[in-house]
Amino acid sequence: MTLYATMDSPLGELLLVGEVSATATGGTALASLSVPGQRGGVALDDVPGGWRRDPGAFEEIARQVRAYFGGTLTRFDVEYAAGAGTEFQRRVWDALESVPYGTTTSYGRLAERIGVSRAGVRALGTAIGRNPLLVVRPCHRVIGADGSLTGYAGGLERKRLLLDLETEGLAARGPAHGGVGASA
Repeated sequence: MTLYATMDSPLGELLLVGEVSATATGGTALASLSVPGQRGGVALDDVPGGWRRDPGAFEEIARQVRAYFGGTLTRFDVEYAAGAGTEFQRRVWDALESVPYGTTTSYGRLAERIGVSRAGVRALGTAIGRNPLLVVRPCHRVIGADGSLTGYAGGLERKRLLLDLETEGLAARGPAHGGVGASA
């Protein structure tokens, strides 16, 4: 059964979509986390009638999202709903998980890390753009080779906000926790 809930955040109202799961902490596996106006995201106005609004089902996920925005969580421990994406997209999304909090990597470096040729960097960028789990799966940590902010389905202003939030979180923790502005 598909469940959904909304929550406020510094990015605007988030739409959380999940599936009932006997193995997920809190009983819900996250299928999507969307921001308002997200390119390719699910909008609250478009929620299918068969979905059930159930904020209680997302208590654990929402707790982690609030902790992230509060600067006390650097890595999510959330079960993802199965079935999203192609094999290639899932490989790219898994690689996103390896980019540490407060750091960035380029599309090219991420491609190298997973064995994608230079010719495949555009496909990698497309896969990143189709990530259904903004914030939780950190696609915002991927930037242009020259350090510029490029491509983010939630908008570049939100990408900048997330990167700034993480930089501030690292600065508050001090250099013993990975420094500030490092690259992965």
